[in-house]
Amino acid sequence: MKKRILILGGRGRVGSRVAEDLINFTPEVEIVVTGRKASPTLPSPDPRMQFLELELAEENQLKSAIESVDLVIHCAGPFHYRDATVLKMCIEAGVNYIDVSDNRSFTLKALSLHNLAQEKGITAVINTGIFPGISNSLVRLGVEELDEVETIHLSYVVGGSGGAGITVMRTTFLGLQRPFQVWKNGQWEQVKPYSDREVIPFPAPYGKLGVYWFDMPECYTLAQSFDVKTVVTKFGTFPDFYNYLTGMVAHQWPPSWLQNTAVIEFLSQVSYAMTTVTDYFSGIGVAVRASAQGYKGKKPVEFCSTLTHENTAIAAGIGTGSVGQLLLTNQLNKPGVWPIEQALPTDLFKQTLEERHVTIESEYLAQV
Repeated sequence: MKKRILILGGRGRVGSRVAEDLINFTPEVEIVVTGRKASPTLPSPDPRMQFLELELAEENQLKSAIESVDLVIHCAGPFHYRDATVLKMCIEAGVNYIDVSDNRSFTLKALSLHNLAQEKGITAVINTGIFPGISNSLVRLGVEELDEVETIHLSYVVGGSGGAGITVMRTTFLGLQRPFQVWKNGQWEQVKPYSDREVIPFPAPYGKLGVYWFDMPECYTLAQSFDVKTVVTKFGTFPDFYNYLTGMVAHQWPPSWLQNTAVIEFLSQVSYAMTTVTDYFSGIGVAVRASAQGYKGKKPVEFCSTLTHENTAIAAGIGTGSVGQLLLTNQLNKPGVWPIEQALPTDLFKQTLEERHVTIESEYLAQV
């Protein structure tokens, strides 16, 4: 029998790419994509895909939809506004779960259900996608290369809108609202969002670009997943002038403005309108650089992995779709609620990327 998948937010930019990935790489599936309003358009004309009009707030309808499938993939962001209701329903219904969450508060709520999911035999993998997601697996790859790791340094750059729609703009500005905790030198320290600019060498076509502290769930989960002293997660956009505009908003606007949902929406709409113009020359791609610094054979060394893709939304679809493929084909079975770097073994991570013709470039940056 074909496995049934429910993709919440499956008509959004990221959700539709997840659906396309699963259609292409997991043949024996039926996919139900949801949206708040009926529409004749679907991510794919493939007959294995169908649409369900669904409001997440309608819990009875949501519960019924979850109970009718084998896997739920939650793509209905921004996750700043979500709780763990969908995950709870999946655990109660005995249905495996994946999400593309990118918010620390949501991540903590999901992880609090670990024991319950484990008792019910449900595998739930959170923070999939590109960053967090593929980025975290690149970190795991680097950590496994070294005997001892002291510092993890993750940097991301996105071209323009990233092809991910206005939701990514909302997520960016919501991330500027307040300082956050990061793991530095073996203790938690508070930093300001979009601070401490650092110029990082990314693969072509990006080159050296500025990145800044940004509150991502991997700030927390990587420090829990690996025995390290410092975890750095920094984000930037291309072209670089967007970084200066975002920094101005973060540091010069009154904090009360950034707490106002109307202001967030205004900034998101204006930024998205700007990127519809600049996307033509900046592209909508993504680059991730994951560095693990520590020791191998008692010698100090840095192991660095990079990955690029010409479309950020497609890359996110690959990250999430590949985890769905592994769950549906029983290659991944780990009851509990897990951040991606704890759930996905490196060999399976590499296998799914190779199937999708995505290349990882890795090198030691110091003599071993």
